Amino acid sequence: MWTPTKNQKFGVAIYNFEAEHVQQALRLDVGETVQILEECGGWYRGFSTKNRNLKGIFPSQFIHLKPFKIDNEGIYETVAPVEDPVVQEAASVLREWGQIWKDLYVVLGTPHGDQELWDAVRKTMMDIADWRKMLITGTLTSDQIGQIKLKITRKIDWGNRRLGLDLVPRVDGEMVDPDAVSVVELYRVHVLSAETSQGHSQGLGTLAKKKDRRKAQSHHLFFCMRDFSYHLGEDAEVFFSLYDACKGKFISERFLVKLSKEGFFNYVEKIHSNCTIFTDLGSADLASELYIVAHVVRVGRMLFSESVKKSSSHSYRRPHGVALFRLAPSVLQGADGEVELTGKLFSSDEKDFWQLPELVFKKQSNKYSIMSNNASYGLVVSVKVVHGELEQATKENPLLLKNVCITKKLGFSDVIMPGDVRNDLYVTLNSGEFERGGKSVAKNIEVTVSALDAEGRPLECIYSGMGHEGTTEYASMIMYHNNSPRWNERLKVAIPIDQFGGAHLRLEYRHCSTREKNEKKLFGFSFIRLMDDEGGTTLRDGSHELCVYKCDERARLNNPAEYLTMPFLSKEAVDCIYSLPFQRSPKEFIVIDTLLCSTKLTQNVDLLSLLRWRSTPDGIGETLSRVTRVDGAETVKFLQDVLDALFAMFSTDDGNSTQHSGHVFQALVFIFSLLEDTKFEHFKPVMDAYITGHFAAALVYKGLISCVKHLSDLCPQNEKQEPIMRCFRSLEYIFKFIIQSRLLFARATGGQNEDSFRIDVDNLFESFAHLLNMHLENIENSQITLLEHLQGACDQLCQVLSPGEVSNHLSNLFNATPFESTRELTRAKLNAMKNSINSSLFDDDDGRAVLLETISTHLRQHLEGRLELRLCGDVLSDLVIVIHKNVKSQYSGRLPPALHRDVETVMLTLFDVVVQVILSLERTAPSSGTLVACLMGILQFMEESHYGRLWDANIGSDAHRLRHLLYSTTVLLSDLVRAAVFPSDWFVMRMVTNHTILTAMQEIAQPLISTFLKQGRFDNQLWSNYLNLAVGFLTQPCLQLEHFSQQKRHKVLERYNDMRVLMGFQILSMWHNLDDHRLHFIPGMVGPFLEVTLVPEPELRKATLPIFFDMMQAEQQAKGNFKQVETELIDKLDILVSENKGDDEYRQLFNTILLERVRSNDPVWRESGTAFINSVTRLLERLLDYRNVMQGDENCDKRMSCTVNLLNFYKNEINRQEMYIRYIYKLHDLHLPAGNFTEAAFTLQLHASQLAWTQRMLHADHLYPAQTETQRKELIYMKIIENFDKGKCWEEGLPLLEELATQYRCRLFDYQKLSEVLRRQARFYEEILSCNRHDNEYFRVGFYGLGLPLFVRNKAFIYRGLEYEQIRDFTQRIQTEFPQAKILPPNTPPDDTIRSSDGQYIQICAVKPIPEPNPKFDGLEVDDRILKYYAVNHVRCFVYDRATYRGGADKDNEFKNLWIERITYTIESELPGILKWFEIVDQRIEQLCPPQCACETVEKNNKQLKQMSLQYRANPHDNIQPFTMRLQGTIDAAVNGGIAKYQDAFFGPDYLHVYPENSEHVNRLKVLFSEQTLILEGALDLHGRIAPPANQPLHRRLVEVFEDLRIKVRKICSTPQSQRSVSSLQSTPPPPLTHRRADSDPATEFRRIGSIINSPLPPLPSDKCAASISSSSTSGHSSQRSSQASSLYAHFQSASHDDELYAKPQEWDEGVGGSQRDSRPRSAFITDSRGSSPKSLTKSLNSDYVIVPSSKAVSDDSQRWRHSRPPSPRAPRNSGTQDSLNTSWSDSQGSQESLPPLPPRGNEKQIRSVSLGGEEDVPPPVLPKRMGKKCPSPAMYGSDQFLGDDVDGCSSSGDGLSNGLPASTPTTPPLLSPRNHRTPPPPPIPPKTTSTPITPLSPPTSFTTLNTSGDDMTPTTPTNIIVDQHLDGSHNSLHENYSVPTRLQPQLPPPSQ
Repeated sequence: MWTPTKNQKFGVAIYNFEAEHVQQALRLDVGETVQILEECGGWYRGFSTKNRNLKGIFPSQFIHLKPFKIDNEGIYETVAPVEDPVVQEAASVLREWGQIWKDLYVVLGTPHGDQELWDAVRKTMMDIADWRKMLITGTLTSDQIGQIKLKITRKIDWGNRRLGLDLVPRVDGEMVDPDAVSVVELYRVHVLSAETSQGHSQGLGTLAKKKDRRKAQSHHLFFCMRDFSYHLGEDAEVFFSLYDACKGKFISERFLVKLSKEGFFNYVEKIHSNCTIFTDLGSADLASELYIVAHVVRVGRMLFSESVKKSSSHSYRRPHGVALFRLAPSVLQGADGEVELTGKLFSSDEKDFWQLPELVFKKQSNKYSIMSNNASYGLVVSVKVVHGELEQATKENPLLLKNVCITKKLGFSDVIMPGDVRNDLYVTLNSGEFERGGKSVAKNIEVTVSALDAEGRPLECIYSGMGHEGTTEYASMIMYHNNSPRWNERLKVAIPIDQFGGAHLRLEYRHCSTREKNEKKLFGFSFIRLMDDEGGTTLRDGSHELCVYKCDERARLNNPAEYLTMPFLSKEAVDCIYSLPFQRSPKEFIVIDTLLCSTKLTQNVDLLSLLRWRSTPDGIGETLSRVTRVDGAETVKFLQDVLDALFAMFSTDDGNSTQHSGHVFQALVFIFSLLEDTKFEHFKPVMDAYITGHFAAALVYKGLISCVKHLSDLCPQNEKQEPIMRCFRSLEYIFKFIIQSRLLFARATGGQNEDSFRIDVDNLFESFAHLLNMHLENIENSQITLLEHLQGACDQLCQVLSPGEVSNHLSNLFNATPFESTRELTRAKLNAMKNSINSSLFDDDDGRAVLLETISTHLRQHLEGRLELRLCGDVLSDLVIVIHKNVKSQYSGRLPPALHRDVETVMLTLFDVVVQVILSLERTAPSSGTLVACLMGILQFMEESHYGRLWDANIGSDAHRLRHLLYSTTVLLSDLVRAAVFPSDWFVMRMVTNHTILTAMQEIAQPLISTFLKQGRFDNQLWSNYLNLAVGFLTQPCLQLEHFSQQKRHKVLERYNDMRVLMGFQILSMWHNLDDHRLHFIPGMVGPFLEVTLVPEPELRKATLPIFFDMMQAEQQAKGNFKQVETELIDKLDILVSENKGDDEYRQLFNTILLERVRSNDPVWRESGTAFINSVTRLLERLLDYRNVMQGDENCDKRMSCTVNLLNFYKNEINRQEMYIRYIYKLHDLHLPAGNFTEAAFTLQLHASQLAWTQRMLHADHLYPAQTETQRKELIYMKIIENFDKGKCWEEGLPLLEELATQYRCRLFDYQKLSEVLRRQARFYEEILSCNRHDNEYFRVGFYGLGLPLFVRNKAFIYRGLEYEQIRDFTQRIQTEFPQAKILPPNTPPDDTIRSSDGQYIQICAVKPIPEPNPKFDGLEVDDRILKYYAVNHVRCFVYDRATYRGGADKDNEFKNLWIERITYTIESELPGILKWFEIVDQRIEQLCPPQCACETVEKNNKQLKQMSLQYRANPHDNIQPFTMRLQGTIDAAVNGGIAKYQDAFFGPDYLHVYPENSEHVNRLKVLFSEQTLILEGALDLHGRIAPPANQPLHRRLVEVFEDLRIKVRKICSTPQSQRSVSSLQSTPPPPLTHRRADSDPATEFRRIGSIINSPLPPLPSDKCAASISSSSTSGHSSQRSSQASSLYAHFQSASHDDELYAKPQEWDEGVGGSQRDSRPRSAFITDSRGSSPKSLTKSLNSDYVIVPSSKAVSDDSQRWRHSRPPSPRAPRNSGTQDSLNTSWSDSQGSQESLPPLPPRGNEKQIRSVSLGGEEDVPPPVLPKRMGKKCPSPAMYGSDQFLGDDVDGCSSSGDGLSNGLPASTPTTPPLLSPRNHRTPPPPPIPPKTTSTPITPLSPPTSFTTLNTSGDDMTPTTPTNIIVDQHLDGSHNSLHENYSVPTRLQPQLPPPSQ
């Protein structure tokens, strides 16, 4: 049984757990944290913290339990591990960043990718993970833990800012708990965090709490010598010191590193002997140009030589070189860590060695040189700057700084600490001047410095450099043979303070010989005392020139008393008149510099006289006057002694003042003011310690108060305000002494004179008040100073007076300061208030009550006057923070009375004015954020009783004030909610603010209901504001939890719940309270409430959706309809859904809930309401579809579909014209970027159709200005015409241009525009005839599966492809749009399983269009270039063919059983249109038998041959290879068997007996073969004329083979009469004999019908031998052909009985008669391209004769049908080059079929033809009479095809029609008689096959061209009869055939069997 866990609540997965084989198991990964809810038998039940919504079970052995704590117990309780907050935060951040990092990885390599950001996030995550691991191990010290935490928080804050995440407010590196601080304090933390975060671009993070950082901070430079590559041969000393190039002096002691002669690495004296730290560098030092200077001194022989191997008995210090290292600013700031520096040694003459660094700085290269070195480097050092106090820096860097010697700064640091004890004297050997002493060369002088005490004992206190112990003496460098040496050597003398008084320095001078045996010879000495015996002052800093006394015996110096009485300075020795023990050399001297750094000794005489004032009482006045001139550093060193002396002089023993009291007070004020200096601010604790521990003047308080009052009273009369201002600045310490003195006095006397003390204090504050109340310009600075430092005095007074009394004094001073003061004084007053709020006075209830009322009153005055708003905001912020802290500390269910009173005071005084001020401010104002936080803070600690008190205080008699307050408050809160004053990443601040507003709104609702809902006081504006505020609150982005990460969402729910739901129910409650007033909010609140219901929270939606029913009910009752609700709802729904609001769940809820309310309430408007709800539901469906496809280039087509759905909805369902037009332009804007100019034009036509040619004014919108309806329609027309022009649809633009021309011509009379329109119209006509347009392909696309969008789900469409787009490219484009979809094979219809599955499936196949009838071309001879457009445009029907085999395919001859399944599709609208696709609304399926398939195959081959012939006639110089291959493949077929296969399949003796119903198709196939021979005859003739010599042998071979082929065809077509189909011979009665036209010429008539195939021809007269062979190619391109060409079979005439198959005389007489005959198209001639008769191929094959077609009579309907489309809709037409050769005769009425051209009349003089190069058309020859008696060859039936005539694709018919010829043709054609010939009627149509419509299958590919070779009739194996793999090769497929539309097929009886 599952039981809730108590001690097992939180754990971590230590193994992976797969949940595949366990029911309800929860999959876990290693490291995943889980919260455990229940346990049972070794299993836990719970959820992962990554997804709290998914619960499951998992083994307990897989979980490691951790200590936990439970927060916020209840439904949203949180179990958190008991870990360090930083560790938890790091884990949470890594989880959140991990997903973001993955998302960044996904977009890498795309235009939106950011490799740099991805790398940065990855590195940061790795760093945080490593640091977190270090914290968890528990092996770090506390300091290291602090550093790691700081690094983690800095990195987290940097990453959050870089990734655009929320700012984390921190205090001391830890996150702030928003419940523990006030809103104002939280705001300040955010401000500081944001400022700090912006300042750390490298991830330094945020530390929100402002620390009290000292303005002057100490810095230290760690130094380490790493290498020395120079070889000196002897020992060496390297001195390092810091040099300030800006000041031109050294600023530090010297650090010494000693090197042995073996080298640097062989000499290690002790650990860290090569490291030091230069301390106490100030900020000014780091800002300067610092160098490390290294002086290298060689220690050994006087003159070093490599040849001398013997060691020297003497060691001399000789100068060697100098190295410099520049410290870059980056190094000094410490940003680069420890940095390694490399430098070279410089050398110079010894006389210049002292200034060698300056020579290098000044780059005086003529005086120095770089020393050579074998290594690439020279001297290598490393440095690192650390900050803070040295003790703290050592703790932070223990490994670096521990046990490292200290090298101090010369002089005191910027900050002097009270505990610092230092007594260092720095002596610099500068220069000397010595006599030669009778020697021929100068001396080698060595100076030895020693320090001796008063008894002459040497002291071990001399340091040549830090890093080594002190010595008793120091030997200087020796300058070789130089009597005027300059050393510039500095040494440190650290004499103990108790021995400093009698100590002196002695300098001994020795000459050092270069000879090894000679000793150093003493020749003189100097000395200097360190302290004056009389005055007690030390040696002054500076340069000192010392006397040189002669002495050659060292023993004489053992008794210092002998020479200490002598003068030691040269200037003093000049005046010496008594004899001396030692003789002074007057020309010799030495110059040294001294610097004393001591905290115990002074060089100041004035300070010494102050300390010894009792010895000279008469000089007290002078001494006190000189105190202000004493250096502050000297004063603070002796602070205690100085204060004792001053207070001793201030008053007498009985407490009375003295004559010096005023001067003493000034001296005290001077000393107090010193402590305000940053350099000495650390001495304040010393002063405080003195006051509490050493101060004993119990009687001075009265005198001090009197002095302060005296200065205050004198302030208005005194011109010099500086002493008074200095006194006011020192009020804190003055009152410290006053209070301490009073306490001492009270302790000594038992509290006597207390009243007197109070009176003195009262008088003093009265004086202050009087001073502050004055309006004098000269005292303003003093007033400001008094206010600034007043709080320090008040704080001290609280020790002896009650807080209430002190608060009264302070309040009186605030009130005394006039309101109309200067800005500076006002600021000072507000700052004083701010100080008082943060003082201890506010901790006391009485003191706080007094000050709070005063401060609130003053703040209100300043806020109302808009004065110092920023400072007022700061004061109010501190006020709110202090009250909040008191509330937090004292709150126990309800506020204590004192705090309740304080809150009420602030609320009543400031609430309304703060609201007004915020409303008047811009959101970018500096004080805006602070004031808003203050307002939220006031609201935060207001209780229900406070709100009630606020309403009562403002209600008055007419509630006007209350209304104004409520109005302002709701407007302000609405503004804050909609235009948040806080940045978007301040999420914590925003959530606290929202929670506060939510609570306030619940209270604001009370006066609305109680006061402003009554009939007399109902305020529509107030209620509207409140409801809009509630809606704005609920819909603000920061509350939309579904957009948050799971961790963030859970935190919000845990702390605040879902505030949207709470506000939603508040809205519902207020709505229910309105009752009869609801009508006031219709339609204004429809949109806001709709926005509320769209929030994706189910409970909220269910609660608020019924509001719409209430609105509909209210409007229906009031007005009888709910039109306003309907209109507003639809308008706003469109806008809101486009803003990504709403989902399918909302659509279902909207429909379900509202319909249920309508049904349950059953109102009278039930039907209209139900219809409206259903209509909105459908609109929602379309809007959601539209929104789902708004993004992504691959969704462009989807957007268009959805836009059209919406467009149609707004027009057809709800008739909203403005929305309809809006979506028209949305669709137009989608078409243009996609290049769909034609569709864009058709789209704009929708708008144009809504306009008329009137002068009605139309309003301006975002697309058009205000203009008349005519102007707007004209403008739209021009856009449409431009788009049609770009889309090459000039035919569509011509009617618009015509309409515009009519307007310009007849109504507007604007001839200028008329001329422009006509010019464009003319250009369009030219473009139609001259421009080459590629026909667009069409494709059927079926979408199946429930995973697809609703608007395409389980639907099929016909797509209009892009220009030159084939099926492969189209498929790829569709797949890009639906990347998840699977492509189904085109031959497999999808079953119900696929349709109902959750996947996505797409089926694509190519289809061919069926042209629509166009009656405007009926009876006209139209250029094919004009008709070509209508063959593939303005189409609604399309066909798709699929090859099948019945009974299985015959391996020997596949043609026998090859059937075609033809599907005809009809779409809902013509293409092209407003879309490039439309849905299929109907489909029909029919079957084509094998002979029909064969007819279409042969017909297609004929068509291709004809096209190539036309192409090469027009362009004879093109590459002839394709032409040759086509002829060879047809005539000399190597594969597929050619005609033999068809002969075997269909022309056998038994075929028609078995399949008599196919006789028509078999006969038509024979005609097609006859036609093919004629086409080949003309093609071979053309080939022979244009073939190059190299191809002539092949041509002759083709001619020979063609003779055999023709014989085979003749045999096939001469089938015995017995094999004819009986049914085909009985279809029509004999034709009448009156068909021949009376005006026809026999020769001309025969020219149309004769043939040269079957019999030899007699010679013709020369003037009639040149037959014109007309070509239809007028554009020079193979796809262009003449519209004059017509079918030969249309002119076939015969008087035989067989003509009954073709025509009925009644149809001819009724359909074509009278004037109609004159309007028929004329026949076209074909002339030789050379203008003469072509040469004959053989004796029997002569192309000098032309086969002339016959005419055929048809009915009116069939005539129109034939002029525009092929006979059957089952036969699709090939688009592309082959289609371009078809001629279409159609008009705008949509006629059905092409009418074949009739023969010209005999008396017609002008016969139109198109010549291919002939100079003129030659009249046709007269046909011999014998031709009329012969049976014509079957080639006659196809001669039209050779001539290039194709009446709009009629030859492509699949139902027995070939260019108007019946399917069943007699095997022996009847005799041709021009006199009795008549045009045959249309052939009978085979009955349609009844079948159930099925899904289209894959289109078959093209058949191989049928060929024969020689006389061999043996069938060959056909190949590639059906190739369904090449779906994109649709132009070679069987789709070129068309079928007769069902509505046009005659109802004929089925053929007899």
